Amino acid sequence: MSIGALDAASAYARVLGTGAGKPAAPTTSSSEGGGAFGVMVEDLVSSTAATMRTAEQATAAQVAGKGDLIDVVTAMGAAETALDTMVAVRDRVVSAYQDIMRMQI
Repeated sequence: MSIGALDAASAYARVLGTGAGKPAAPTTSSSEGGGAFGVMVEDLVSSTAATMRTAEQATAAQVAGKGDLIDVVTAMGAAETALDTMVAVRDRVVSAYQDIMRMQI
């Protein structure tokens, strides 16, 4: 699956909760030096982990006979989307780092 620049930008905007058309306000913490990007990555990782846990719980409930198949499919779809978003952001960060390392001083 190929993820383009527009898809990555849309995912970034969704993670920040701003929507695709609105500019994001920086959410820096005065005690941290990481800035808005660090906070965004931390939130992305924690929300992805929570989504994966929810999918695992729905799957376990279905296996135990207490869950609904539609809930499992929905949770798995949400987990897959969250993981794809996280991988896309990671790939873009690695690509940007490699571009910076190739720059001449």
